[in-house]
Amino acid sequence: MPPRRKKQLLRIIFLGSVLVFLSVAVWLMYKWLMYRQVKFTRYPEFGITIPNNYGIHGIDVSRYQNIIAWEEVKKMKVGEVQLGFAFIKATEGIGNMDPQFQRNWRKAKSNEVIRGAYHFFIASKDGKMQAENFIKRVELKSGDLPPVLDVEQRFGVSRAQLQREVKKWLQTVEAYYGVTPVIYTNVDFYKQNLGSDFDDYPLWVAHYYQQEQPRIGRSWSFWQHNDQGNVNGITSKVDFNVFSGDSTTFKSLLVP
Repeated sequence: MPPRRKKQLLRIIFLGSVLVFLSVAVWLMYKWLMYRQVKFTRYPEFGITIPNNYGIHGIDVSRYQNIIAWEEVKKMKVGEVQLGFAFIKATEGIGNMDPQFQRNWRKAKSNEVIRGAYHFFIASKDGKMQAENFIKRVELKSGDLPPVLDVEQRFGVSRAQLQREVKKWLQTVEAYYGVTPVIYTNVDFYKQNLGSDFDDYPLWVAHYYQQEQPRIGRSWSFWQHNDQGNVNGITSKVDFNVFSGDSTTFKSLLVP
């Protein structure tokens, strides 16, 4: 074959390969975008849209929800959606406890709402001392959700210091309770400040007001998808969450 003809053939093969590669890339991107899209249904009683195809729903509460009538929370069911779990704020920083924690913790249990306790993390304070504050206030029992570390601000410290103190909290709490804690944060904070060093911890991720799954590469266990929900027995707006798996996976996450 003449050199000129051979060169033309190689060029055609190269251009054809590029075209195939681009076609495959576009198709994969389309499939990824379709995977990320989630259908939502609006529930007037809850006042929000809720993502479809999730069977386990819950809320998270603190003193900002005031006095909660947990028996009304438990009874509320709209279609197939019933609130089966609640994360309850327990502590903050080194010495603070949420003033509604003890009541919420007790009442959620007595009304058969699966409960979990969370600590709001102050990154400028010692992580081990914050863990001890949580341990002093929270007694976990069989069937409770694992402890949660709510970390969403740097409070002026470096990324490295934040990570050191977060690790202290997680390791201290895990050693005491014998269960792996859950990390709560939003997508951007996780990417910018935590990252792969924390990928082995279950993730509860905040991602609001978008008709898609959380835009994060790692797996997540809980998705806080809205912060404007209405619930019987609660006078203020409430955060809504879904669990990523089925009932068997959910049960395997609970304290044995």
